[in-house]
Amino acid sequence: MTPDATTRKDRSRRPLTITEQARRAQLVRVTTDLVARHGYAGTSLARIAEAAGLSKAAVLYHFPSKDALVQAAYAAVIEALTTDVGAAVERARGAAALEAYVRSLVAHLREHPEHARMIIEAITEETGISDGPDAPSRRQSVVDLIGAARSAGDYREDTDAELLAVMINGAIDAIVAEQLARAGFDGARAADELIAILDRAYRRRPESDGR
Repeated sequence: MTPDATTRKDRSRRPLTITEQARRAQLVRVTTDLVARHGYAGTSLARIAEAAGLSKAAVLYHFPSKDALVQAAYAAVIEALTTDVGAAVERARGAAALEAYVRSLVAHLREHPEHARMIIEAITEETGISDGPDAPSRRQSVVDLIGAARSAGDYREDTDAELLAVMINGAIDAIVAEQLARAGFDGARAADELIAILDRAYRRRPESDGR
């Protein structure tokens, strides 16, 4: 084991100091911004160091590699996204919770386009991140929301939650991609239209019971 590796291992066994936490947070923010603007391939450790006003060695003191830093930035972006979406969903019940999921997810990525770009770069490049658009955990979250809407009597009993979850996630991905590609695209309106389509197609109505 090299001295540098030994030092990093020793640091990992103790709590980070306030200064180290602040520096890591700065590097995560800088990396997110650079990857969003220049892509994964266009973001080097040297570029990160320059943008942070540090030496490359100082960056490596906190993160052992570019991929480790990108993984930390990805984790921070996902945490911010899930916190926002989770709070919106928690305040609602039944079909309203699914609607809150759609609206809050689209809204967060509209307000933070750098997060959307960071996610795309992190999961499409060789970064060591195994998440993806079709990750089972992502699909299951929506399946659960559809199941809750069905249990609440808001959605028809014959609604195929697995199939509908795939369709909803695909539609959200398309809305987010369009938001990134076209400055004038109204993602909020698109989210509302998606919800209206779901309402027309799956909302349980008295005359549809037993049919």
